[in-house]
Amino acid sequence: MGSAGYVSSVLLLVFLLGLHHSSGFWIVNVVFPPPAKPKVPNNSTPPLIIVPGSLGNRLEAKIDKPSLVHWLCYKKSEHWFPLWINLNMFMPIGVNCWIDNIRLIYNRTTRQSTNSLGVQVRVPGFGQTYSIEYLDYNRLAGYFYTMVEQLVSVGYIRNETIRGAPYDWRLAPNENAEYLTKLQNLVEEMYNQYQEPVYLLGHSMGCHYVLYFLNHQPQAWKDKYIRGFISLGAPWGGAVKVLRVLASGVNDGISMISNLNIRELQRMVMTNLWMLPVEDVWPSDHVFISTPTFNYTKKDYQQFFKDIDSEDGWYMWEDTKNLTSDLHPPGVEVWCMYGMGLPTAVTNIYNEEFPNGDPVDFVYADGDGTVDTMSMSLCKRWVGKQEKPVHVTEFRGLLHLDMVFHEKVLNQIQDILDGKSDTPNEVNVKFDT
Repeated sequence: MGSAGYVSSVLLLVFLLGLHHSSGFWIVNVVFPPPAKPKVPNNSTPPLIIVPGSLGNRLEAKIDKPSLVHWLCYKKSEHWFPLWINLNMFMPIGVNCWIDNIRLIYNRTTRQSTNSLGVQVRVPGFGQTYSIEYLDYNRLAGYFYTMVEQLVSVGYIRNETIRGAPYDWRLAPNENAEYLTKLQNLVEEMYNQYQEPVYLLGHSMGCHYVLYFLNHQPQAWKDKYIRGFISLGAPWGGAVKVLRVLASGVNDGISMISNLNIRELQRMVMTNLWMLPVEDVWPSDHVFISTPTFNYTKKDYQQFFKDIDSEDGWYMWEDTKNLTSDLHPPGVEVWCMYGMGLPTAVTNIYNEEFPNGDPVDFVYADGDGTVDTMSMSLCKRWVGKQEKPVHVTEFRGLLHLDMVFHEKVLNQIQDILDGKSDTPNEVNVKFDT
């Protein structure tokens, strides 16, 4: 590694060490993910596809821009370069260049979103695991690395029996038809190669993508090609945190980026609107945002977007709100796992600086520190609503992101893949180290 690469690694490491541990949807907060503990190899390795959560895989860009947001920004690139994660996002001026490269532009007339003018974005490594194991080229921001390593230790083979299905996580599935086709082709390819139905594993928002995908497949197709769906930490009823993200921005501990600066990007990510609290789930009088002049409930979304000066958000939400909100059963065997027993904000309280200041207080409920338990437990609705069984396990004391690292979760996933359908209703990890 040359000197420039070394400096880049140091900068990224300093950034990652400064992040809060429970960053929720911003999942670039794990430095040196825990090593997988060796397991006894097993000859049974049914094919597995992993669908990551929001921000859960790399993105690359190529630019030839007609104008710049700052004269120090690059105007044209000859080659594809890392967009997520990109070190420029940690620099005082570079963050503006990065936001302009990664943001989406929404058109109310066409009801479609596009990249910034002169920017191409692609998802590297579809069908492989490297793009979801580490989110950076220096292998410092780990995500699914520990899980993949453990599965490899019991006989799985990277990019063969275990595959990754990364996607452009800025886009909701209604704008990502090409990805859904690729996912279907990958499932069929693995089935044909190994002559076994495939397991789908999702984390966080990735579970919604899996549900949307399964809901759009004929039952006969699912009966043939899908063995089961393993769901980790899914915000089935949406996530209250998204309202704070849209209102005042959340940098999740990235001190080099202000909340207001990152807010511009966060408001343009279609999937943030998709993950708003679901209307049919939350009580009509539950206050998500409280200010000195108004309390916003699910009935006040249009007023909320008007008051935060982001009226495009209303149209973006209307485009995405019904994609998975009815929680139609997936039609395959399900293992639904999520953390609980941790205080999780369900009301954000602002002072008169709203929306340009951070919340000054919160009202908490039970959850995993990012998503509340009520939302994640909605998979229980599927019990008895489909022919295939639904198994639910609550991990008491487990943070949202730790679902993909914790030994007890990984062991349960291995048991599922080994054909052991019986799972505990609750596992206590509160005192584990």
